[in-house]
Order: sequence, then C-alpha cells, then structure tokens
Amino acid sequence: MSRRSLPILLLPVLALPATAQQAELTVELPALVVQGQAAPPARQGTPDRYGSRQVVVDRATIEALPQGGDAPLNQVLLQTPGVVQDSFGEVHVRGEHRGLQYRVAGIALPEGLAGFGQVFESRAFSGVGLLTGALPAQFGFRTNAVVNLEPRSGATEPGGSLGVYGGSRGLVQPHASWAGLVQGWDIMASGSLLRSDQGIENPGAGRSARHDATGQARGFVSASRALDDTTRLVLLGGTALNRFEIPTRPGVAPAFGWADSAALHARQRETGWFGVAAVQQQLRPDLDVQLAGFTRAAATHYLPDTAGELAINGVASDVRRSSFTLGTQADAAWRLDPAHTLRAGLQASREQSRFRADSTVFPLDADGAVAGAALRLADRNDRVGWLYGAYVQDEWRLAERLTLNLGLRADQMVGYVAAGQLSPRANLVWRATEATTLHAGYARTFSPPAQELVATGTLARFVGTSNAPNSLVNDLVRPERAHRFDLGVSQRLGEHLTLGADAYYKAVRDLLDYGQFGNALIFTPFNYRQGRIYGVEFSGNWRSEHWLLYANLAMSRSMGRDIRSAQFNIDQDELPQIARKYVRTDHDQLFTGSAGAVVRAWEGGRLSASTLYGSGLRRGFANSQKLPPHGTVNLGVQQDFYVSAEGARWTARLDVLNLFDASYQLRDGSGIGVGAPQYGARRGVFLGLSRAL
Repeated sequence: MSRRSLPILLLPVLALPATAQQAELTVELPALVVQGQAAPPARQGTPDRYGSRQVVVDRATIEALPQGGDAPLNQVLLQTPGVVQDSFGEVHVRGEHRGLQYRVAGIALPEGLAGFGQVFESRAFSGVGLLTGALPAQFGFRTNAVVNLEPRSGATEPGGSLGVYGGSRGLVQPHASWAGLVQGWDIMASGSLLRSDQGIENPGAGRSARHDATGQARGFVSASRALDDTTRLVLLGGTALNRFEIPTRPGVAPAFGWADSAALHARQRETGWFGVAAVQQQLRPDLDVQLAGFTRAAATHYLPDTAGELAINGVASDVRRSSFTLGTQADAAWRLDPAHTLRAGLQASREQSRFRADSTVFPLDADGAVAGAALRLADRNDRVGWLYGAYVQDEWRLAERLTLNLGLRADQMVGYVAAGQLSPRANLVWRATEATTLHAGYARTFSPPAQELVATGTLARFVGTSNAPNSLVNDLVRPERAHRFDLGVSQRLGEHLTLGADAYYKAVRDLLDYGQFGNALIFTPFNYRQGRIYGVEFSGNWRSEHWLLYANLAMSRSMGRDIRSAQFNIDQDELPQIARKYVRTDHDQLFTGSAGAVVRAWEGGRLSASTLYGSGLRRGFANSQKLPPHGTVNLGVQQDFYVSAEGARWTARLDVLNLFDASYQLRDGSGIGVGAPQYGARRGVFLGLSRAL
C-alpha cells in the first residue's frame, strides 16, 4: 500500500474520501492548517470523524500560549469553541456536565477517567483534539465530546525537555519528557511533580485561601513497535497521585457547639492509573483491524476534620470511593469498493466499584436538640457493573464531493439498573467548493451514569440525627437517552483566514447532571426527567508567517425539568418548581468566548496572549439567577537561547495570568447541586526554564 498525502477538509468538518487512507493528523489551531502523513498500515481507517466537528490544538500552539506545556489539559480545552470554565477544574462542553470520552492514539480509554485532579499533561501530546456534534456510531457511552490525544512520536518528534516552572502562590513544578527510538520501539515518556499553596479555587475573594496546599504527581508513557510489515503493537499507561487540602471558609456559624470554620483541616486524596495494550493489523490491503485490552484503577478518599465539621455541620463523613475496570475493544474497517468503507466494532468492560462512608453525627430529640453523644454510622456498598457496545457503519461516497455516513449502534448496561438501546446515526458531508464545507448530522445516544459516583446509602438510619436527609426518596440514577442534531459550515477566505459556524440541538430523556453535595469534593449523578440543550458556535482563525490569531464565541442553553433520581440531595422547596417547569442547569452559561494571539516578534522570541470570557453560571433558588460576567487576560513571553555554540537549546518564559487582577466568582454556593462558593485565581506571575534534550 503506497503512502501519500491525503486531501483533508478544514473545520468544522474533517472528512476523508472513501478511498483515502486514514492519516495521522497535525492540525494547527488557531491556524487550522492541516497536513496529512500516511499512518502505519495497522492504523489505516480505524478512527473516523465524518460529519463531526473537530478542533485540534497542536503542540506548537500549546507551547507558544501562556503557561505552555505546563498548562493543565482543561486550560487547553478552554481555548476551543463552546467549552465553559467551572470550579474544581471542571469544564462543560456544549452545555453538558461531563460525558467526555478520552482516546489516545485512536484507542478509547477506560470509563471514569474524568475527575477533580488532572490526569494528563499537555506536553505529552503532539495534539489535543476536541470532537463534538452528532458522533458516528463507533463512539458510544460518553458522547458529549471526544478528547483525542495524540502522543508525541519518537520517530517524528524525537527529543524532549527537562525544566521547572513556578511562581505565585508557591507553585513549583519540575517536569521532564522524552521521545525517541529504542531498539525498534517508538517510546514517549513524560512526568511532573507539582506543589502549590492553591490546589482548589478560593472560597473567598482574597488572593489566597487558608489551608489550600496541594501536592501532585503525574506520569504518562506510550510505546509502540512494528511486529512485521502489517502489524503494530501499542502500549499506553498513565498515573496520577493528587493530594489536596480543602480551603476553609471563615465566619461560618456552627450549628452544634463551637468551632472556628477558618481552622478546619479537611483533606482529599485521589489516586489512579490506567493501562492499554493494542494490536493493530492490516489483514489484507482493504481490511484493517484493531484489538485492545484496557484496565483502570481509581480511588478518592475524603478525610474530614471530625470535631470541627461535626460542630459546624452536624456531620463529619470519612468517604472513600474506588473502582477497578477491565475491558476490551475491537474495531475493523473494510474498504469494500471506492464508494463504500464498512466499519464495525465491539466493546465490553467490567467495573467493580466500592463505596465506603463512616459518618459521625449527633442524635437529636423531637425539638432538634442534641440528645446524646455523637454516633458513628457506616455505609458499605459494592457493585459490579457491565457495559457492552457494538456498532456497524457505512461510509458511502455518494459523489466526489458528497459523503453519507450511516451507522447503527447497540448499547447495554448492567449495574444499578439494567438498560439498553439501539441508536441510529447519520452524517452528511458536502464539500461544496475547495474552500467551503457543510455538514449535517443526527445521532441517537445512550449515556450510562458513572458507576463509581453512584452511591445508594441507607437513608433511614440518619433519621433523627443531625444529618437527617431532606427526604427518603432516592430513586436510582438512570442512563441518559437523547436525540442529537448538528449543522455546520466551514469557509476558508484566502490563504490565511478560516471561519466556522456550528449549531446543535439535543432533546433528552433522563438528562444526566452531577452535583457536589456535602463537603467532600465528589460529584453525585442525578437525572432530570426531560432536558433540552441547544446553541451555536462561531470561530475565526488567521495565520501568517509571524502571526497566529483565533477567536471563538458560543451561545448555549441547557435546561431540565423534574428531578427523578437521588431526590434526597435536593432542597425540597425547589423540587415542586423544577417539576412544574424547565429550569436552567447549574452549569448553563449563555455566552462563552475565548481568543488568543501568538507573534514571533524576534529571532527565537515569541509573545502571546489569551483571554476567556463567561457571562456567568447559574445560582439561586432552582438556578433562577446567574452570576456576574467575568473575563481574564493572560500574557506570555518566551525566549530561546544557547549557552554555547554547540550546546542544547534553552527556553525561558515569563507568564502573567489574570493580568488585570480581576476578582470574579465562578460559584456562590447556591444553585442545584452546588456545594460551596468558588472564586477564580487572582493575578499570578510565573517563570519557567527548560533545556532541550
């Protein structure tokens, strides 16, 4: 099979002709310059993106913007259209909470990788892509968006760096990465340590919070090698170890006894690792297959300040949640003829989750007064859950410039509930001219709740205590079922400018949302009986020899009606209002914007700026109000230099985040499923120094 450059369309649609081979993609965002490089035969045709919008931030852009490779992955995603910033490092894509699927080198990673602590490092990848819209049938379960991560290759991007980054609020972050070829293996490894006095957003408007330190360690490794001319072995692994102090809120009046809320000393620990092994093979010139096995382990442990939390809230809970997942994934692509490429695949996974909570409470009498010594009540719950999925799809080239992608997916979950669904998918891509591409898509989707976050504790035992539930109604969380529609256009104007627009609508039954109930920074899923999510996104990108400019603006609405699971968590006064009419979800934000610029101002030097804007998340009774708008501006400057004529390249950088020291609130502690106020970080000055390896 010959290797050749591929005709690839620019955003918002990435489309390959049916006869083209699948390519490794390098897409420069904001430049949106796309290049094709032929992939090894075993990778041919495995991933497919027809009719969906993919925005890719390449490594050069990541390194050039403020923070560079030290930017957390969520900060990179915030530079793409329609991604909303929230507290605890959460991001919301197209008006939804979570529902993100992660893929590395085209391989789906195990369920449940999303969490409070960051798992991935930006510097480990040659590109970070966000795939949205009506996804083809091969994408199942987490279908809100797909985060595509392409590891750096030792063959095409050899070398690495060793450095340190740090500055305001006690941040110190040493890091190292390397990619190269070792005895036939293409290896990439990256790791970092992080220490900071601000691990979680400040609950107050000040520059720093008391008791907010964090220590984190992350690592990622990928290794691949050709076993023969048609077969490739791929190994992936990663780990994250995170410790957080829970920042205190001064002035909170205790409900039982006396305690100083500013002196509390609660902590949270998060650990996780994953591993993937895949074999990719070209069985014949027109048939490619991939078989992958994966495993994941994750655990979260909240350690309370027992005496203080008991006095202030009447409850102090030591909460532990953990899960262990094993699974397999198989995919095949058959180029039947020039007009048809058939794809099919299977996926199955087994997850064992454990929930442990030891809660210290006071017994209360009929008048609500403490009636004795504190009690310790234990909850224990184990569950084994299964997820199964299968799909078939046909990429049908109706004409030279017109492609129809038809698919059918079958999904089944067996866990706290048993449910399944058949989901048709259809996407139409029309390359009207060399500069204009239009797409339209429909997808029926089935999204199970994250099993590791579902807790079914015994509520009745807390009746008559200082942790009495709002009610005893606790219906099981259900999978979300939705109809998704997507319509978009991309227009290239001249050599430098590309414009895009994309509109979407989602009609939902059992809309999944997540809330933080209690002090532990652990999200709990619940359902709205019905939901509606719709919006439109605009993007513009300009690239010239010395300039790189981009801007994104999104408008969206996310609404739900009638909470039908985990009802005891919700304020009982709000439930009738939510049952009668649609209310905004807590993460709904009408306007979201991002923009940035990079200029190569002099030899070896780069100036950069980025900005984020949000019109405000929801707050108040039944999310009936919103927080004030906010915006931040970041600046960065980099300089490459050499200590000696034949020495390695060094890079120094200076970043100023939140240049104008804006004080803005992401959350005020009110709203459905919102546990505490959260303020964005104030101005910070950071320095970095790294040496190329």
